[in-house]
Amino acid sequence: MSVVPLQGELINFGPVSPAIDSLLQRGVAAYRSDRQLADRLFREALAQAPEELPIYLCLYKIHTYQGSLDEALAIAEAGIAEAARQAGWTGDWRKWEPPQGVPEGAARFALYTLKALAFIRLRRGEAKQAAEALEHLRRLDPAGRVGWPVIAALADGLD
Repeated sequence: MSVVPLQGELINFGPVSPAIDSLLQRGVAAYRSDRQLADRLFREALAQAPEELPIYLCLYKIHTYQGSLDEALAIAEAGIAEAARQAGWTGDWRKWEPPQGVPEGAARFALYTLKALAFIRLRRGEAKQAAEALEHLRRLDPAGRVGWPVIAALADGLD
């Protein structure tokens, strides 16, 4: 899911309430011209519905794009915690076991956000922490369904 659509294009955030969808759509639209407004709209959505996982994605992506990596890291970690809670997993991703079958819903979001966390760690120059997340993703998602092999290739290129 892209956070910055083409002009006038709506993003499918999945099954979120109409009020949250409206805030997210407005935030995405605002991002091109007013990044502070986009951040405020996404944070308003998060305050209203912290259980809605796409909000975390919007926030950690825009902060990563802007190079606000401390903020991106904090939001990604909060998103992982919420997704793990919803999936019935422990809050410590290092203790996650490979899911049965193809992960969906909150479980897929947790894995996807762990991939994002690895990318953010790479951007922060934290290669060891990024490698730890990627190694665990190899176990959790051996087929690479959430796209972690792309981040692993980036990490390999930095070595």
